[in-house]
Amino acid sequence: MTTETLDAPLLQHTDPALARPLAAALVPARSDVIAAARDVLAIPEAALELPWGWIGGSEYEVRYGAYRAAEALELAEIEARVLVARTEPSERVAARLIGPATAARWDLHGLLLPLEEGLLDADPGDEQWPVRLVVGHIISSQRAYGWGSAWWQAQGLDVADPELPPRVPDTIWADLPDEATTEAAGTVDQLRSRLDATLDLSAERLAGLSDDRLAVGSRWAGFPVTIGFRLGRWSSHIREHAIQVEKTFALLGHHPSEPARLVRNLLGAYGRAEAVVFGRTDVDAAIERIARAAGEARDAARAAREAAGA
Repeated sequence: MTTETLDAPLLQHTDPALARPLAAALVPARSDVIAAARDVLAIPEAALELPWGWIGGSEYEVRYGAYRAAEALELAEIEARVLVARTEPSERVAARLIGPATAARWDLHGLLLPLEEGLLDADPGDEQWPVRLVVGHIISSQRAYGWGSAWWQAQGLDVADPELPPRVPDTIWADLPDEATTEAAGTVDQLRSRLDATLDLSAERLAGLSDDRLAVGSRWAGFPVTIGFRLGRWSSHIREHAIQVEKTFALLGHHPSEPARLVRNLLGAYGRAEAVVFGRTDVDAAIERIARAAGEARDAARAAREAAGA
């Protein structure tokens, strides 16, 4: 099923003229930071204390290569914020509300990327969901947030309007994939890729909404809220269930290795940097700065892996 067919409710109820595809420079940046994460993950925990050559032939522990990679991204975040502050304030609020969702997404990637496939379906007991079902729910909910928000904003009603519908029509959800089967299917990487595609498309179609449109009425959990409120909920929902994944790890007795924890630190740093520019069209210099830092992170992680002999 193509995106045009699967996500028809999102596409049909949003203006294609306002679409904001993922910035081209962020595509290789993401590849670089994932490559860096895989290099860090490949380092045996016992090798983290081996010497790692850095500036001027000095030596430090291999683990610092992973921290150095994250530091490059943190510096880029700082400098990107400065570059953004220097631009004309032409950007709409919608993209800023959506930005934190990509930070939450990359933090979740930090939990999932190191995960062994066998743990996806491990039963945590106590009637709690396996990790696979948690991630399927995250993906499904993000898709539904996009579809529902698109429909609500197209109605153009005030949040206090007595005619505000009680819910989104059932017809909108007719083709929503099942979260426990379709959305939760596949390997860890396939799940992560599905989450990326869903969040990126939601942002593409909604980050360009006008400030006036953000005040349009909608509902969340039955309560009347603005579209702006719904967009701001994306990040909270992802983080809510990232915490659930952590709690599931605890129930399973799974304790991430130090390299896995370093991967989460690295991907979290990238996510915070990407959040500065996600869904925006007026910040090319900031995007390029973040992309350059992703390459620096890749190089640092690769050098650390080589020093570890991994």
